[in-house]
Amino acid sequence: TYTSSGQLFLMRVEKFGLDAATIEGSEVPEGLIQPVEWRFDEPQPGWRPVTPFDADRGPVQMTRTEDALRVVLTEANALTLPNGRRSLQGGIYVDLPDWHREDWAYVAVEARAPEGVDALTLMFNLVDEPALRPGGGASPEFQIDGEYVYVIGDGSVQNYLLRADWAADPGGAWVGGPWRQLGLQFGAPVSTEPEDTGPLSIEILSVSVIPKGTDYAAAPAGVRTEVRNQAYRRTLYTHAPARLAYRVRVPDGGRLDVGLGVLRDDVPMTFRIDVTPENGGSQTLLDESYGEKEQWAQRSVDLSHLAGQVVTLALEAESDVDGAVALWAAPTLSGADAFERPNVIFYIIDGASAKDMSVYGYNRSTTSNLERIAAEGAVFEYAYCNSSWTKTSTPSFMTSLQHSVLGGYRDENDPLPDQAVSMAQHLHGAGYQTAVFTTNPYAGIMSSLDRGVDALREAGVEPNSASSRVLHDDFWSWREAYPAQPYWVHFQTTDVHWPRVPQPPVAGIFVDPERRARYLEWEQRLGLHPGASQTGRFDERLEGLGIDRAAFFDVLRGLYDETMAHQDYQLGRLVERLKASGEWENTLLIVAADHGSAELVGVLDPEIERNSAALFHWGWRIPMIIVWPERIASGQRFSQPVSMIDMLPTILDLAGLPMPEIYQGQSLAPLLLGEDEWEPRPVIIDEFYVSDTETGEMSGDLAMIDGRWLAWLTVGPSSADPPPEDAPPRLTLWDMWAPYGGKLNEERPDLVDKYTRLLEERWRSHQALGAQFTRSGGEALLTPEQLRTLRSLGYIQ
Repeated sequence: TYTSSGQLFLMRVEKFGLDAATIEGSEVPEGLIQPVEWRFDEPQPGWRPVTPFDADRGPVQMTRTEDALRVVLTEANALTLPNGRRSLQGGIYVDLPDWHREDWAYVAVEARAPEGVDALTLMFNLVDEPALRPGGGASPEFQIDGEYVYVIGDGSVQNYLLRADWAADPGGAWVGGPWRQLGLQFGAPVSTEPEDTGPLSIEILSVSVIPKGTDYAAAPAGVRTEVRNQAYRRTLYTHAPARLAYRVRVPDGGRLDVGLGVLRDDVPMTFRIDVTPENGGSQTLLDESYGEKEQWAQRSVDLSHLAGQVVTLALEAESDVDGAVALWAAPTLSGADAFERPNVIFYIIDGASAKDMSVYGYNRSTTSNLERIAAEGAVFEYAYCNSSWTKTSTPSFMTSLQHSVLGGYRDENDPLPDQAVSMAQHLHGAGYQTAVFTTNPYAGIMSSLDRGVDALREAGVEPNSASSRVLHDDFWSWREAYPAQPYWVHFQTTDVHWPRVPQPPVAGIFVDPERRARYLEWEQRLGLHPGASQTGRFDERLEGLGIDRAAFFDVLRGLYDETMAHQDYQLGRLVERLKASGEWENTLLIVAADHGSAELVGVLDPEIERNSAALFHWGWRIPMIIVWPERIASGQRFSQPVSMIDMLPTILDLAGLPMPEIYQGQSLAPLLLGEDEWEPRPVIIDEFYVSDTETGEMSGDLAMIDGRWLAWLTVGPSSADPPPEDAPPRLTLWDMWAPYGGKLNEERPDLVDKYTRLLEERWRSHQALGAQFTRSGGEALLTPEQLRTLRSLGYIQ
């Protein structure tokens, strides 16, 4: 590829953006349809309740608040389901001026649900009688169902993004006809008790309908993340007719890989790829009409006959509709030129505790494959996460910035600050192909971790315990479509994450079917969710329901171990295939976790469950195994404490890339490569929540592991003020070497004073550093797929 000065550099991978392109055409069309918004801080008389066909049911109640339309479901909206259970159902609608569904991209609903409404469904076009409604669906009063979304029912304001042109029955008679009404149907959880079915409410702050052209009107051409059939791609867009031309050197075995995409089924696009050598003679290598908006058309163009030549490579798009949008997904030129940097596989096992892995001495053989893999590299005996759950942990280790520095947790869709550069962005900027394969949305777009990513998959898996197998299949499909090296890939699996459904071939090795069936019954009676076993009240709940504690925890431990064994089995298969492909020797593999699993505490001794320092060993001590056969000596084990925030500088250092301008971890490369200049540091734990959304003020926890001491400081919005005399101590000190992590506040007041000063100073430095990072304005939007996945993982109820 050429720089702007014309200097030629050899690269194995060339990923096309817009900065190096010559752009012809691609003009934004005039007269685009504009977005439509209803804001309910003022009257919107066009919105009305739906009158049910069922004479025994009434319409929902609608009242205005200061800033919203409150929709109330009462017993009058109760619907008896075929299984005898009951649910509240009802909806509202607005008439539309005969819009066409294909013109519109999304409906965005801004809402808060303080009282139990848990589902929202888009509905289209009222019907006059039930006989005109094909099938069942969410509401017989509407002709067709759109997307549905689970509502976050904690009273917070959330923004939900639903596709306007998607329907549960896309073959319905109305497709292609006018869109006459937009409806919102609300539902509440089913119940067997009448008193549990109302009144419940949801408050609608605004409804916006976004046309398809709007997202692409800001610039004639651009780069954005686009999704088709759960496959996200870094995508170039242009407005037809358009031509993007690049001057490139074709490597040996050269090929161009790209996905083709469109916005509308009814407006196909002609995609053309031309190549012109310096001596002239243009050749058309691809000429195809494509018009399937739900799928990428993955194509590979052979350039090997032009190896060694400098050519002009042109991506052209034409359509019968001027201004129609053409999508080019991750266009990548690759070949067989030599390269020095390693492939990087950053493999995160979501919720993995080191104490439950045989590679760390656990007495069940849960990670026999990892033991063999680890023997080829290095094991860190005392590695820790820097925060206790995925949403607060993953963005931190992806940027090597502590959670409070990034701004703390505000809501489900907190973006990364604009100035924070992720691991993917660093590697992408260095010429790596980049991909993320996860079944936890907190490790993807919901945390802005699609930045710098060529390919991303963040959809859930049913059951989530099968995630590693599905994600590995996705990885190999990506490698087939985009075979260039070097690549960086981030896996984040949920095999061991609650709820646990062990998979073949290891299901049943620790828990027989009879005990598993009994445990599932106990789960239902307990209303079990992640973290439930971390409270003292959990013992009381077991006793109150007559559930044997030892039997319960024995099965809980066994199911965790089986899902860990499945994860280990799939990791072993992944490494075997890497070896067979010839990629293993020059691949840097890091196996770690975003956090542990403290819910297993209590299996060994009931007293452990009540002690936070012992909880720390399960919930915060994680695996960290680093292998690079070509560079890192085998058979190493390190006892120095390290943490996940060290991962970004370690990877950059090992790959020979520059460090970030600002980062808080330290590279472990000197340790791994046998160099002398590495000095251990205390491990810092940092987890904060925004307590005042206006000021951004935070409260949370800041902790330090310093040798045998664990010092834990609670930080509140008024921490700078002198506390009342009867207030509990803000800092708790534990001895990590004691059998149950003995608390030392009374025995060692000198250490309490010391670590209070150290952590208060650390907190001030985090606040000062955080002032350099600001989040972008505007509210992010939650998609139905993200919310369904979060619900399946137990994050939202």
